[in-house]
Amino acid sequence: MSENNRRQEFTQHWLAAEPSVSAYVFAAVSSFHDAEDVVQQVAQEVARRFDQYDSDRPFLGWALWIAKSRVIDAYRKRRRDHLVFSEDLLQRLGEAIAEQAIERTDRREALEHCLDGLPERSRRLLDLRYVDELPAVDIAQSVDSTVGSVRVLLTRIRKSLGECVQRRIAVEEA
Repeated sequence: MSENNRRQEFTQHWLAAEPSVSAYVFAAVSSFHDAEDVVQQVAQEVARRFDQYDSDRPFLGWALWIAKSRVIDAYRKRRRDHLVFSEDLLQRLGEAIAEQAIERTDRREALEHCLDGLPERSRRLLDLRYVDELPAVDIAQSVDSTVGSVRVLLTRIRKSLGECVQRRIAVEEA
């Protein structure tokens, strides 16, 4: 595999894993600035050691394993703080975050599928509200409707999407 392809592969893996790695580190390290430093150390080490990554295993698990080591190192370096979590608890925290990341991915895929099935008008209302971040009054003006009508439609669309996502996940789990 070329160096450029390897970098792209790393970037894709890291972008997908970074929110979960950050959540793990911020949950385990009490100081915000120390946690930021640890996340940066994890990113550097994961990048440096990416050629050791076994692509037959989940990248997130591997990155969390490195994060656990960096969290422990951070506490050892800062003897003024005591290790708040045992290594076993850090391991379980990492496993829980990895499971949640998989669940979030499944929910995101289900949501994308459900969004694709919405009528154009519903998609437009959602885009105006959540992409453009417009309040209901501005959306009403934009679509030539009343504020009350926009609020009701958005509520119905969100409810419909929620039900669609639940159905989709239930079908995939069956």
